Amino acid sequence: MQIGLVGLPLAGKTTFFNLLTGAEEETGLTNRGKIYTGSAVVPDQRIEYLAQIFKPKKKTFAQIQFKDIPGVSSENAAATSLAGKYLDEVRTADVLVQVIRAFDSDLVSSVAGEPNPLKDLSDFQTELLLADMAAVERRMARLKEARKPAKDLPVQLALFERIMDALENEQPLSSLSFNDYERGILAGQNFLTDKPLIYVINIDEKQLNNKDYPGKEKIREYAMAREIPLLEICAGLELEISRLLPEERAEFLNDLNLAETGLSSLARASYSKLGLISFFTVGEDEVKAWTIRKGTTAQKAAGKIHSDLERGFIRAEVFHYDELFRLGSVAALREKGLFRLEGKDYLVKDGDIMSIRFNA
Repeated sequence: MQIGLVGLPLAGKTTFFNLLTGAEEETGLTNRGKIYTGSAVVPDQRIEYLAQIFKPKKKTFAQIQFKDIPGVSSENAAATSLAGKYLDEVRTADVLVQVIRAFDSDLVSSVAGEPNPLKDLSDFQTELLLADMAAVERRMARLKEARKPAKDLPVQLALFERIMDALENEQPLSSLSFNDYERGILAGQNFLTDKPLIYVINIDEKQLNNKDYPGKEKIREYAMAREIPLLEICAGLELEISRLLPEERAEFLNDLNLAETGLSSLARASYSKLGLISFFTVGEDEVKAWTIRKGTTAQKAAGKIHSDLERGFIRAEVFHYDELFRLGSVAALREKGLFRLEGKDYLVKDGDIMSIRFNA
């Protein structure tokens, strides 16, 4: 999974990127035009518990890839809008995370003005719509100008006209429904308003303590109406805390009543938005998390581990993390008869622990 961090300059995207990945990239105006990439493990306490039980040589968490994409400058939007050179970077992301400035800072305000998160959120949505409208216009022009017209040209043109009408009425593609044939036509187009979107409101320590920031209620209503996850994260403070020793880090997070870190909350929101779940393989050599889409069969999940397991799949021996945690040992699971043999069409559940039987 690749997450693209997007938004206006000085919203704190690179600070958030550093928090997520442990990087030390330059922040502020000094990093104009630079694209940063990095990765982070997906925090999962289940891996830690399984490691206590099976005592493996190695623990392997799921990973998320992050890309910090330069922001659009409002005073030079015509030259650096999403129709410009960073558009392809945005299109390659599986999820877009718009980092929106709510924090108050004299230094930042002197350059970017006072924070207005609702306007920033709305302006960026307009940029996404405009970028998709330009892409649809280009696609329709190519269809009409092709030397050998497509056999289904009327169907394709009607589809793109419907999409253009929706975009002009500020409806993202994610709000439209398409049949399988239409989805086939749209495959590979990578429309921005069809991508899963998450909002991260970047707040300061005072706002964190007061549980308030400019336009909070209207922003929550806006996000809720569009079914867009909304996270409120104090990236600057969390970055400082992340650089402390582990025991000090836990104490500070507890003092601030932060139930989970920015990385944990973003990972959880991203998995939910994309319909992803984790299953586990365990043993003396390794305890490992595997990421799959909800609704994946046991045979297809086996293919995530190795293609040979999918081809020669016979059965999956399955038990669930929750049952192991409740009973405390594999022996107790066996005694209760909670090991199951499942066939190729079994739909894997989040937290399943699987061992694959297969023909070599």
